Amino acid sequence: MAKPRPMAKPRPMSKPVLKFKLLSKEAKIPKYAHEDDVGFDLFSTEAVTLKPGQWHTFQIGVACEIPKGWYVSIRDKSGLAAKHGIHTMAGVIDGGYRGEWGVVLINHGNEAYIIEPGDKIAQGSVLLMPEQADIVKVEELSETSRGAGGWGSTGKK
Repeated sequence: MAKPRPMAKPRPMSKPVLKFKLLSKEAKIPKYAHEDDVGFDLFSTEAVTLKPGQWHTFQIGVACEIPKGWYVSIRDKSGLAAKHGIHTMAGVIDGGYRGEWGVVLINHGNEAYIIEPGDKIAQGSVLLMPEQADIVKVEELSETSRGAGGWGSTGKK
């Protein structure tokens, strides 16, 4: 049996600071478009035409120092997803990573989509401070009302 974890650490009251380094002349510092936004915009440094079903890893020309214990989640730009079927694949940047950020996009739409340098392609979202879990091997799992049901097990309506 695993030993109990101590109580979660309280969240700091001050805002975390993200220190960005530009790695190319085409790169732009990520920014929040609106005062109350949770996600900050990430910009392409490349000109790429994404054909339907095609994906590409965009190097966005920035590296970042994320505070210890935090991570950044890379998310869709809602307009790109809703209007063109452009979706992010992969999406966790750990606090210890100091290399160039990449954004993997796939075109789920029916038409080619052109991305130019400086275009908003994704958002760094929800700067999070997760608690790392203890991973324990067991012989049995506790029962729940859901059980092993997944992949639409609750029905359509």
